[in-house]
Amino acid sequence: MSTAYPLGIDVGGSGIKGAPVDLEAGDFATKRLRIPTPEVSTPEAVCEVIAQVVDHFDEVRGSSPIGVTIPGVVQHGVVKTAANIDKSWIGCEIETLLEDRLHHDVVVVNDADAAGVGELHFGAAKGHDGLVVVTTLGTGIGTAIFNEGVLVPNSELGHIVVDGHDAETRAASSVKTREELSYEEWATTRLQPYYRALEDLLWPDLFVVGGGVSKDSEEFLPLLDIRTPIVPAELKNRAGIIGAAVLATKTQDARGRHTED
Repeated sequence: MSTAYPLGIDVGGSGIKGAPVDLEAGDFATKRLRIPTPEVSTPEAVCEVIAQVVDHFDEVRGSSPIGVTIPGVVQHGVVKTAANIDKSWIGCEIETLLEDRLHHDVVVVNDADAAGVGELHFGAAKGHDGLVVVTTLGTGIGTAIFNEGVLVPNSELGHIVVDGHDAETRAASSVKTREELSYEEWATTRLQPYYRALEDLLWPDLFVVGGGVSKDSEEFLPLLDIRTPIVPAELKNRAGIIGAAVLATKTQDARGRHTED
């Protein structure tokens, strides 16, 4: 296999998944590898699993970039929040930690941002102008905002206050499962107020809904009464890996241009 394929790695609560990505096809270049997330998921423990994923795909060890997603805000290579991961991540210089471990340039990004980039380039938001908001409904709610195709990083719109509550504590798909809500109850009493609040704040041109529950989108999206078009994500659980590879490639290209200048 060519060494030209960038590697995307998606760090989740239960599994760490990675694959080389064909950026022309917008899909995995070969079968992905999944390794369970360590029970004590400190940055050091997760970095060791990421190293196993990278070693599995030796062909990316050349000049190909590596992109990694983290479920938290990442600013300039430093993790700033840890809503659904071990609190020891806060303040971790994760890019430096990974680069020292892998001896390779690494780009670390927010997981929802990566999933959104995947959808923007190869999925439900491809070719869409204007303001696009991608939401991932899972353990919490992740969001990614794009204006004219440009990412506004680290939006945390899953934590806006709706009806006096942090939105993800009421509207995440994990809440639907925990409270045994039907799709109709979840859509009308939880998702409806959330998406109405988002559109009143941002006036987007399109919502894209991702997360594992999006596979059942026909059960709940038609029940929403909002003015903004809303569609299910298309890349499913591939979005984060693909988006991480896209962002890593863009970052590497930008760094190369700065070096030349």
